[in-house]
Amino acid sequence: MTPPTTAERAPDAVPTRTGQSWVRILLGGLALWLATVLVTFLTGNANLIPTIILLGSFLVPAAFVAYAFQHADAVVTGQRIFTAFLYGGVLGVLGASVLEAALLQQVSSVAFLVVGLIEEAVKLAVLWLLARKLPYYTVRDGIVLGAAVGFGFAAFESAGYAFNAMFTPGGLSLLELVETEALRAVLVPVGHGLWTAILGGALFATAAHTPDRRPRLSGSVVGWYVVVVLLHAFWDASQSIAVWLTLLLTGTTTQWTMIRLGQVPGVTRAQINLFTALNWGLLILDGLVGVLLLILWWRRTSSASQPQTQ
Repeated sequence: MTPPTTAERAPDAVPTRTGQSWVRILLGGLALWLATVLVTFLTGNANLIPTIILLGSFLVPAAFVAYAFQHADAVVTGQRIFTAFLYGGVLGVLGASVLEAALLQQVSSVAFLVVGLIEEAVKLAVLWLLARKLPYYTVRDGIVLGAAVGFGFAAFESAGYAFNAMFTPGGLSLLELVETEALRAVLVPVGHGLWTAILGGALFATAAHTPDRRPRLSGSVVGWYVVVVLLHAFWDASQSIAVWLTLLLTGTTTQWTMIRLGQVPGVTRAQINLFTALNWGLLILDGLVGVLLLILWWRRTSSASQPQTQ
C-alpha cells in the first residue's frame, strides 16, 4: 500500500472535517430533552420516560464524539466512529458487568480500584478489536476512536443510572431521573471518554515501533493503563474520600464514637456544605489531570502521529 502523502495526511494542518455540527447536535438535542421533560411533567405520560433517558444519556457523549470526529484523519470514517461508539458502549458495559459480577463478590476497600481495572481493560480491548484493520495508525486517530469507545460506554452506563434513579422508596420519581441525567451530563466529558482517549493515543503510538506497523501491548500502554485506572478509581472514590476528609476536619467525638459502633452519625449543615465542596473539588482535580494528560498526547501528534502503513 502506498503511504499517504504529506498533503493527504496533514496531521498538523487544518482538520479533515470542519464545521460546528457538534454544537448543533448539543443545542438541538438539549432543546428536545428539555421539551420532553416539560411535556412529561405536565402530562404525566410515562411513555415519554424512555425518550428522556435516551436523549439525556446520549446527548453529551454524541456531541463530544462529533467534535472529536472533526479532528480525525480521513481513515476514521463516520462508520468507524459509529461502530466504536455502539460496540464500545454495548460490549463495554456487558463485559464490565460480567467481570464485576464474577470478581466483586463483596464490597471492599479495593472495590474502586478493581472496577477501574475491569472497565478500562474492557474498553481498551474493544478499541483494539475495532482498530485491527485500519490501514495506518496515528496518535490523533487513537485519541478520537478511544473517545468514541469511551463515550459509548458512558452513554449506556448513564442510561442505566438514570433508569435506576427513577425507583425511590416513595415510588417512581421523574425528578430524580432528570437530576441524575443532568449531573452525569455535566461530568461525562471528563470521565470514560477522556480516559479511553488517553489509552487510545498510547495504543496507536506503539504502531510506530513495531515491524508490521500494528498496535501492540507495550510497557508504555501498560503504564498509561495504570494511569487511567488510577484516575478512574480516584473519581469513583471521591465521594468516600470527601466524607472522611469532612469528618477529619470537622468530626466531633460523638460522631467518631457512633462510627466505631457501626452507627451512622448525624451531620450538620456546615458539614454537608463542606462535603459537597470537597467532593466537587476532588472531581474537578481528577478531571483537570485527565485533560492535561490528553493535551500532552494531542500535542505529541506532530511527531508521533505520522501514519504508519502496513
